[in-house]
Amino acid sequence: MRGSDFAELKAFVAVVERQSFARAAEHLGLSPSALSQTIRHLEGRIGARLLNRTTRSVAPSTSGELLYRRIAPLFREMAVAVAEAGEATGRMSGTLRINTLGIAARTIIAPRLSRFHEAHPDVVLDVVVDDALADIVAGRFDAGIRVGGQLHKDMVAIRLTPDLNMVAVASPDYLARRGTPKSPTELHDHACINWRLQTDGRHYRWEFKKRGQRLEVAVEGPVVTNHADIGLGAALNGLGIAYHFENDGVAELLAQGRLVQVLADWSISRPGLFLYYPNRQHRPAALGAFIDCLLDRKPFDRP
Repeated sequence: MRGSDFAELKAFVAVVERQSFARAAEHLGLSPSALSQTIRHLEGRIGARLLNRTTRSVAPSTSGELLYRRIAPLFREMAVAVAEAGEATGRMSGTLRINTLGIAARTIIAPRLSRFHEAHPDVVLDVVVDDALADIVAGRFDAGIRVGGQLHKDMVAIRLTPDLNMVAVASPDYLARRGTPKSPTELHDHACINWRLQTDGRHYRWEFKKRGQRLEVAVEGPVVTNHADIGLGAALNGLGIAYHFENDGVAELLAQGRLVQVLADWSISRPGLFLYYPNRQHRPAALGAFIDCLLDRKPFDRP
């Protein structure tokens, strides 16, 4: 195989896996126009259209899907072989792709990015924030981070945090105007900040527990969102009551008096955050170092 043939196939795989010419071009260090020309050369050499393009998306054609299924495993095997060869030299390199919840990105990953980069400057962290339960195998991620109860059973799971407390909060101004609910059933008389589940688009039913009694409450209010910053912002501005993870910036707002907790004796905890990856997968050394860094343990800074 000529070098140009290999480069064309590598470019094709990158476009399919990233579902975008722009993202694939950035990954390959090419301009989008150069990448488009490379794909056109490949399609001309094969004599078939491999990618269906629209202004918003790109996906493999029937011929492209057949080609991708045959060659993608070979490229993954080559990547593993190169990584293992690099590990033998004691220096890590390559790209580590992580799919993560927003809360983990903000509270665990972001504060440690600089330290990880200083220890492993040749490793590129490709972090995708996605609050849906993404298929990390189909998405070609090395690992994902999710709340523990949402993990598939065929994954290796590593706990990153203790259980997460959920707290219902509102601004002092809102509570002065509307009063303070004494039980979850009183939320029907209040404005609440609704959370849209990214898995299926439904609204999250707020869960509560007290002395063995469990309740799920469907709430209503002026704002529906799938982004934590929007929900907290709405609560801070007095638009209603929000239900949120305490350690995702809420504890500080409570300490500052900008938010007030309600229904404290009904609050629940959820399983903590876990990093997970397929148990059949060769675990790259860079992933092991990343896990050590997230857990603040040695030897994250050793090869």
